Amino acid sequence: MKICILSDSHDHIPLLEAAVKDAKALGAEAVVHCGDVVAPSTLGCLEAFGLPVHVIHGNNTGDLYALTRLSHKPGGVLRYHGMDAGIELGGRRIFLVHYPHYARAMAATGDWDLVCCGHSHKVDIEWLPNVHGEQTALVNPGTVGGVGKPTATWVLGDLDAMTFEVHEVSKSIEFDQAREA
Repeated sequence: MKICILSDSHDHIPLLEAAVKDAKALGAEAVVHCGDVVAPSTLGCLEAFGLPVHVIHGNNTGDLYALTRLSHKPGGVLRYHGMDAGIELGGRRIFLVHYPHYARAMAATGDWDLVCCGHSHKVDIEWLPNVHGEQTALVNPGTVGGVGKPTATWVLGDLDAMTFEVHEVSKSIEFDQAREA
């Protein structure tokens, strides 16, 4: 199973939409968003892809009430988990949290196959030792909103092979849409 791992969209709808469109074309069957969506309406663009979207909030939480209501929309794809989440996708145990230091600690427990985080806006893919003497994957996809960066980034995770590829979305998409408006 392939998944789209992203974080820190910060209301940059065209970039978020482009990343998920690319991920779906590459075979992604689910999306995980590691926080800092900001306005819940930002996630509305993902409905069209029909993929389950697992999202947590970060330090730029926006309207949590609206996010909760959106996640309870009948037939909707959004699953809002709060400040962190333990989920299972493709037979893998995955933990989602916004903060990298918290993610490192959760990876060390050995309870998870994959820990995903955000916040730093820096792409980071590591294999960390855990208490069981094994390795846990830690993935920070950077910022799909391109905040403070020349490009927007996201990661395609292959849960069968446990491999992770960094992908970029050109921020020109956003500028082109603004010019057309």
